[in-house]
Formats: sequence, C-alpha cells, structure tokens
Amino acid sequence: MADLTTLLEVGGPLAALGGGAAYTRAKHPAVYWSAVGLPISTARLLGSYSSVMEACGLTVAPSRLRVLAVKATTNREVRPVPPRRGLIRPTSTGLRIRLRLAPGQEPADVAASAERLRHAWGVHAVYVTTVKPGVVELRLVGYDVLRRVRMPRKVADGPLKVPVALREDAMPFVRDYRTIPHQLTLGATLSGKSMYLRHLIAGLARQPVALVGIDCKRGVELAPFAARLSALATDPEQAAELLPVLVKEMEDRYDLIKARQGIAPDTPDEEITSDVWGLPEKQRPMPIVLFVDEVAELFLVATKKDEERRDEMVTQLIRLAQLGRAAGIYLEVCGQRFGAELGKGATMLRAQLTGRVCHRVNDEASAKMALGDIAPEAVHAACAIAPERPGLAVAGDTSGGWSRIRTPYLSLGAAAETCRESAHLVPDLPALKPFRPDVPLRPVEPPVSLVKPRPVTD
Repeated sequence: MADLTTLLEVGGPLAALGGGAAYTRAKHPAVYWSAVGLPISTARLLGSYSSVMEACGLTVAPSRLRVLAVKATTNREVRPVPPRRGLIRPTSTGLRIRLRLAPGQEPADVAASAERLRHAWGVHAVYVTTVKPGVVELRLVGYDVLRRVRMPRKVADGPLKVPVALREDAMPFVRDYRTIPHQLTLGATLSGKSMYLRHLIAGLARQPVALVGIDCKRGVELAPFAARLSALATDPEQAAELLPVLVKEMEDRYDLIKARQGIAPDTPDEEITSDVWGLPEKQRPMPIVLFVDEVAELFLVATKKDEERRDEMVTQLIRLAQLGRAAGIYLEVCGQRFGAELGKGATMLRAQLTGRVCHRVNDEASAKMALGDIAPEAVHAACAIAPERPGLAVAGDTSGGWSRIRTPYLSLGAAAETCRESAHLVPDLPALKPFRPDVPLRPVEPPVSLVKPRPVTD
C-alpha cells in the first residue's frame, strides 16, 4: 500500500510534466525546441557524430601519417576519418554546424545523406549549403516552421527587396527585383496568392518606387491599395490603353540612357552605363513595378476585335518583360491558370519571367507551366500542397533551385493602411496621371461629447 502511494506521488508530477511538454510541442514548438529539443539534439549530435558519418558513408580512409601515429601511440583500431566538425551554433529554430569535407568528398555526398542525418539526430529536416570550396554548412531545423509562420526579426532588406515569406529551412524568402526582375505567381482560389501579393505591395509601398496595377477583376484585388498606386487598370480596355504608355515610358528611359552614353570621350568608364542604375541619382528615373492580376483575362477573346487587342497587349507585355529591366520596369504576373492554350504569346511571355512561385493549383498543367521547365521535381511538390495550408507555395527560378515557402497572415486592412500611410511617396510621373485611381475619402466620425446635456423640464 505504501509503495502504491509513493508511486502515485511520483507519477502524478511526471504525468503532468509529460502532458505539459506534449502541449508545448503541439502549440508552441519554438518554446519546446529551445527548452527540450535543442539540448537533446545537441547531445545526440556530439555523442554519435563519428558513427553516424561512418554509417552514412561520409568517411574516408585515414592518411598514412595518421595510421602510423595511431599505431605508434595506441593499440586502438584505425578508423575512417569523418569530415572535420566546426562549432555548433544554436538558433531559435534549429542548429547550424559547418563541416570541412575530407579529400575526395563533395557537397552532393552530404546532401544525399540529409534524410539519414535527420533521423539519426532527431530533427525535423536537414539542409546542406555550400559555404566555400571544401566547406559546407548543415542547417538542422528542429520543427516544422511552415506550420505557424513567424518571420525572423532581422531580415536583410534594401532597395526593391521585400521579405514576403519563410522558407522551409527557416530562412526568409526575399523578393529581390534587382536580381530577379520579373516573376510568375500562380495559385487557385483560396491558395494564398492574394496574401503573397499583399506582402509585396505593402513592402514596396514604403520604398521610393512607382506601383502600377492591372486588375481585370474590376479592381477588387488592387483597389484597396489605390492610395499608393500610380496607375490602375480594372478591365482589358483600360489595360490596352495603359500598356502602350508604359512601353513609351520604357523607350524614353532608353533615350535617357543613350544620351548618357554619348557623352564626352574623357568621361571615366564607371560613369558609362547600360541601365538606369548606372545613372547619377539625380538623373535616375523612379523604378516601376507592374502588377498584373488574373493575367488570363488579358488573353481571353470573344470577337475578332478582341483578338486584335489581345495580340497588341500580349506583345507589349512581352516587350516590357524583354527590355524593361534595364529601364527600371519590373513585372509581377499573377493568375489562377496559365498554359499554352491561352493563346499566342503565352509561352514566350513565360520564358521572360525568371522567378516562379506556384501555390496550390487545380491542375497539373499549370504547375508544369510554372515549374516544369526549371525543376521537374518541383512540380510534384506543388501538386502535393494541401488545401488546409493556404499560403504554402513552391518558389524557384530559372537557375534550377527551388524550395517550399509560406506567407504569414496579413489582413487586407493592414496592407491598405500601409499604403495610405505611404501615399506621400507616390512619384510624379506625368504619363501615368490619367490612370491614377480615385482614392475614396475615409468617413470622419463626429467626436463624442463628454458634456452631459441638461435634463428637459417643463
């Protein structure tokens, strides 16, 4: 009886502790990782590093000098040599450790064993990146960071750089227009595409850049940001009028660049430029980012006249995609569906869009159109996105690299308020003034009086 009482006295707190740990792991994974997961995984890594590397085939035969030294000083068996391990650096989401590869090894060997290392050290995922020749970094992620997205506090930002999502390796996904000037973003209804667009607009609204929108859904997606937009077209007819103006603006900027190139022969080489970013800051025109929402609406035609207008608009979009970067004009093309069956020019336009972001789509053809030409395995990852995870997407570029990302929640009201607060940054572009959207005035509520009225008497 005494033993049973003692067991209950000890088991009660242990059960409560286990239940608290399980609750924390499910609801607050970051706290659980810092308190429990980090010490356990670090102990596993330190205690089993050599044996795990040998089991994964990441060891090499020791040098002759090492063999002679071991035999001369000890009677131990000469074991294969694993990669030299650097210091373990804990983070809020996992661990980082650098490895110096042994002679004859390459980073692909370590990347091929990432899944084995994950199970051996009890972490959620292991990612391998090359730091320099002969040195790789293992990034161990302790939990699923895409289940509840929390952006890092410190994110590298700059002109035309917007942190819009979190990658599956706990690194921020930054949309850099200087590096990837044009991008294609696809996603079905309720896939999170609009949330991705909100983050882009809210991030660019605080920067000195002109924002132009084409929203053929009568402006329901981009109209809330009208205070920060320099131009907005809400149907194909208005888009057909706006695109030639942007092409003319691009041509004028090329004339400015050519005038700068044709300067005196004694001008230093560093002052000769082939794009707007090489111009002096006082002469440099404002960058323009063009958002095209529901791009398929620009391709759809019903009559012969619509077909001629469609061909003109697609041609102008292709010209902007081909030549716009040097003129400081960047494209963000969005839609639910994008395929070759849209008509002439669809595949040519896609070829100019370097960046690709594919949310959950309704058919495999759209995923192939977005990612099939850069990474076939990324198509399967995009098709496997569950409807229960809005905002989850596969991002890649024409270099072949890709990763899963997820956009954090941002309400439409918060994004619109950011645009209203940044309305003073709208640049003065005379060519776009006819397309400037009307900004509705916010209703002013009368102040509440704190003086009580006198009671009415006879």
